[in-house]
Amino acid sequence: MNKIGFNVLAWSAGVSEDLFPIIERLKLIGYDGVEYFVGSSNESEYKRLGNHSQEIGLEVTAVTVVSPDTNPISDSAIIREKALDRLKWSIDRAFDLNARILCGPFHSAHAHFLGHPSLEEEYKWSSEILHEAGEYAQKANVILALEALNRFECYLCNTMEQLSRLVKMINHPNVRAMFDTHHANIEEKKYLQAIQTISPFLSHVHISENDRGTPGDGHVPFDDAFSALANVNYTGWLTIEAFSRNDPDFANAINVWREYNDPWHIAENGLIFIKEMCLKHGL
Repeated sequence: MNKIGFNVLAWSAGVSEDLFPIIERLKLIGYDGVEYFVGSSNESEYKRLGNHSQEIGLEVTAVTVVSPDTNPISDSAIIREKALDRLKWSIDRAFDLNARILCGPFHSAHAHFLGHPSLEEEYKWSSEILHEAGEYAQKANVILALEALNRFECYLCNTMEQLSRLVKMINHPNVRAMFDTHHANIEEKKYLQAIQTISPFLSHVHISENDRGTPGDGHVPFDDAFSALANVNYTGWLTIEAFSRNDPDFANAINVWREYNDPWHIAENGLIFIKEMCLKHGL
């Protein structure tokens, strides 16, 4: 069975000992791993959190984003250079966490729009920066798993077809792709076609409901998703990404204005649901 993880953004975007009781309970529930957000400038906490996760038997993955002042597709060469520096810093923090996967939509700045569709030049800029980031990630034994987001959060890569095109342009073994059931529910026509398109590069999967609450409680066609993943023999992580207002600053930044489900309802019932889907579809 694929390994199952839980993204602690349901509680906090920070990295500190405050997360210890949460990840210990996630381990007790039966999770194989946890996913942390790389954003806090408190560098010493990453290693401490990574070491504690390892001590209690949890593997780690990480997720990050970039902002307009570190945007790989900026028309400013200075900002693009800052983007590379930021990605290298994020790779270092993933290494400190003992994470071997750093995922997220860091091909371009999150929720930053310029009033036009993606341009060929922007794909070129992104691919150049991410190829260099891939060189750096290779030294740290970290895979960069790029994420396509829905049209309300990103304009460079909304679909697996666009993401596949970008990964091919980057052309680096340490720069691959991920699939998120929430974003795909908005942007893709069919899950099977989308997953088949990205399958040559697929290294990570986020299991996320349409409302970002408990997987299985909404209308995401999870049977289609799990069937498609089995069809392409996917063997990587199945990590729940769900949100709440437990961390108000983070919630405000991503437009989470209400509670969907209690985080522990998501964690406990989501794990049961994923195991049932894996058994049903032969993952």
